[in-house]
Amino acid sequence: LRTLHQKLDQPVVWFSTFILNVTPNPDLHGLINLISMDNFCDANGVPLRRSKRGWMWNQFFLLEEYTGMDHQYVGKLHSDGDRGDGSIRYVLTGDGAGSLFIIDENSGDIHATKRLDREEKAYYTLRAKAVNRITNTSLEGESEFIIKIHDINDNEPKFTKDPYFTEVPEMSPLGTVVMQVTATDADDPTYGNSARVVYSILQGQPYFSVEPNTGVIKTALPNMDRETKENYVVVIQAKDMAGQMGGLSGTTTVSITLSDVNDNPPRFPKSLYEFKAPESTEPGSTVAVLRAMDADIGRNAEMNYRITSSDGPSMFDISTNRSTQDGVITLRKSLDFERKRSYTLRIQVENSNPDPRFLRYAATTDGATVKLIVEDVDEPPVFDRVGYVMEVKEDVAVGTIIGSVSATDPDSSRSPVRYSIDRRTDMDRVLNVHPGNGSVFMLRTLDREDIAWHNVSVIATEFNNPRLMSRVPVYVRVLDVNDNAPTFATYYETFVCENAKANQRIQTVSAADADEPIGGHRFFFSLAHEASVKANFTVRDNKDNTAGILTRRNSYSRLQRSNYLVPVVISDSDFPMQSSTNTLTVHVCTCDREGNMQLCNQEALVLTAGLSTGALMAIIFCVLILLMIVVLFAALRRQQRKKEPLIISKEDVRDNVVSYNDEGGGEEDTQAFDIGTLRNPEATEESKQRRDIKPETLHPPIRRTVILPPAHRDNADVRNFINQRLQENDQDPTAPPYDSLATYAYEGSGSVAESLSSLGSMTIEGDQDYNYLSEWGPRFKKLADLYGGEDSDSY
Repeated sequence: LRTLHQKLDQPVVWFSTFILNVTPNPDLHGLINLISMDNFCDANGVPLRRSKRGWMWNQFFLLEEYTGMDHQYVGKLHSDGDRGDGSIRYVLTGDGAGSLFIIDENSGDIHATKRLDREEKAYYTLRAKAVNRITNTSLEGESEFIIKIHDINDNEPKFTKDPYFTEVPEMSPLGTVVMQVTATDADDPTYGNSARVVYSILQGQPYFSVEPNTGVIKTALPNMDRETKENYVVVIQAKDMAGQMGGLSGTTTVSITLSDVNDNPPRFPKSLYEFKAPESTEPGSTVAVLRAMDADIGRNAEMNYRITSSDGPSMFDISTNRSTQDGVITLRKSLDFERKRSYTLRIQVENSNPDPRFLRYAATTDGATVKLIVEDVDEPPVFDRVGYVMEVKEDVAVGTIIGSVSATDPDSSRSPVRYSIDRRTDMDRVLNVHPGNGSVFMLRTLDREDIAWHNVSVIATEFNNPRLMSRVPVYVRVLDVNDNAPTFATYYETFVCENAKANQRIQTVSAADADEPIGGHRFFFSLAHEASVKANFTVRDNKDNTAGILTRRNSYSRLQRSNYLVPVVISDSDFPMQSSTNTLTVHVCTCDREGNMQLCNQEALVLTAGLSTGALMAIIFCVLILLMIVVLFAALRRQQRKKEPLIISKEDVRDNVVSYNDEGGGEEDTQAFDIGTLRNPEATEESKQRRDIKPETLHPPIRRTVILPPAHRDNADVRNFINQRLQENDQDPTAPPYDSLATYAYEGSGSVAESLSSLGSMTIEGDQDYNYLSEWGPRFKKLADLYGGEDSDSY
């Protein structure tokens, strides 16, 4: 013990406290039990004496997960003052005292009442004291001690995740880190190897391996190919006790997926593809679709196609459908079976995103041959031009050929072609075409001044298949001929002063011609031959398509003659020459010395004011229109005032109820009104008796059979009555509107029960028999009693 004291270089009391409170080694407990304070001395050799208490401890730790039937013994509390006479009572307080830990108050033995788990609580702090049983006074001061729970290997390692999911690129080199797994053990890592975990791989060899101490998973094989196997399941085990026999273990699953890299080039499944397309395929249409296969996926499977060679330059184009990675061949120009019946193309495909690491392993491109066969289609005729322009003079005779069109069948059959005019483009039927040779000829004479261009469409149809047709525009230009004489450009009218001098210009005139000669117009002006003998005026040609009208006399008298008509001959310079005589009206007026007009006739004044005859006609026409509008408006107002409404008061409405306070005699009362006008006067009874009162005659009526005339005669009286009333209403201006409903109370024949009114009988009432009323049921019992009795006294 002294050697132990020297090694620790601490007082033995501290050493005893350390042993009791800290050490978990059970081998020292026997040593502690032998320690006595009397056996220790201080540095001077004086024995150390404990003056207050002396404790004896048998055990200061407790094994967890105790499975015994009895309470687990913890230790013993003993005081030096305990002489065994039962005068001392031991008291235990602190963590779990009285529930988890109990003490025998006589002997001081401490027991654990329940199975303890170190992972729940590693130690308990308790306090003990000895008290006098009688006085309950403390014999010694309270002492504190700790009971530690000794760990056993009762927890297996647990992984933080289960399962794990990860990816690693395919074709990775040996030893590539995939991921790291981690397992934890709840046991005490400071005691033994209970919490020391070692990793191992149970499933996944020979592809992957795991580091025993770190749990890092690595590839165990180089260049693993995703296209061969994509998914792997690896089972990792974590075992405590450093992996020794008897250790506990836990497992987890790691799902490893090989991610794709671009290590495979695209490949065509076939080296030769054959497609067919009809020659009628429109440019821009798809004629072929081919697909290359790439074992990669996603972005690594994207590819590009291109045409490396073709026997039809610029005939085709190819593009990639990004959603399907197909090569789509489209047509750029029209196909023609008769010109070329097949095409051969060489197509190359390559990756859009190649990986430089794998370019050296295999070819990065692939090629295939595409053969496109053109199918023959029965095509419509084809014109040798896209349009025709023809020229014809406007004076050409009917039936003259002005040109021709030509179309042929492009098919190998070379079917004959028939021509016709699309009459929707030639509504006036000016042109026609020969159905056999396509000659275009005239059906009517032309007038360039009316229509200068005629645009028609010529249709060409196959003789063997009229449904196949094509059309071409034909533009016919009408050439001008000199068939119109020049005239005054406008209507000319002027005046001359009475005091005018000779050769004085009074008007300048110009000409117009509807023709359009190639060299332009050149007009010649002259005075008409018949007026040149005793001419009062002369015409001077200005050589610029205008002429001046000059006076020939020194004076003119308005009293002798107020108006002069000057005939002017206008000729053109084209062939054949055309001319016309135009008249200029000259009014004689009184003028002052400066030539200003002072007095002239009314017509001249109007003309001087600048109003021509056309303007006067327009003014008169407008005035007439205004007068017609005023007359029409007045007539409408007069008609509206003539038609007065039926109801004058504003408060009256059509649905007013008119009450006459007159009550009729019911349906039996036929005397209250005269309805005989609806019947034939010959069928009207002279004497009628009311059926709602007792008849005065004592003879019962006898029912007679009435022979009715034919239906058209029976309704004639009603029809005549209605027609008469209709005419009266039509001629009455104060009658209701025509859409008013007029009801005529007329009952026709054919009723099963016949009529109960006297209107349906053509005999006297005394001859009728009413016994049949008793057969009609209780609702007609009153009528049967009134009219159906055999004895007249019953009335």
